Amino acid sequence: MKKLLITGLLVAAASSWAQTTTVQSVTEKAKALTNKAKTTAIAVTLCDTCGTVQTVKQEKRKGKGGVLGVAGGAVAGGVLGNQIGKGTGNTVATVGGAVAGGVIGNEIQKKMTRKKVWVSTVKMKDGTVKTFEQEAQPGWAAGNTVKVDGTTLAKQ
Repeated sequence: MKKLLITGLLVAAASSWAQTTTVQSVTEKAKALTNKAKTTAIAVTLCDTCGTVQTVKQEKRKGKGGVLGVAGGAVAGGVLGNQIGKGTGNTVATVGGAVAGGVIGNEIQKKMTRKKVWVSTVKMKDGTVKTFEQEAQPGWAAGNTVKVDGTTLAKQ
């Protein structure tokens, strides 16, 4: 009977010890996670170059004209203008066609080189609002925290 009682007490003590160790282990892990969360929150609040995204939208930007558009349009306009009239009228039509063709060719090149950009508006820690443009779709949305690195943004 004594052996049975001693065995029961040993089993109960071992079980109690195992539960205490598990509870302590879980408590220590919870404290560690809480401290890590506090450290992360402090790092975010201390970031001087961080801000909150206010808006993200896509906009179209007009392209740039250039020599190719002007020259190509001028040649085409000059050739068409040369088909009109004789003598002085022909010369005036040729020059007028070349000038008009150059202007039209430049505008066509602008339309051909237009692009879409993503515009992100960010409210900085100090309250200022800054705007950033990029061609690729950003990996953040309104409400996200981002870090400003010169003229680019990085999601926190």
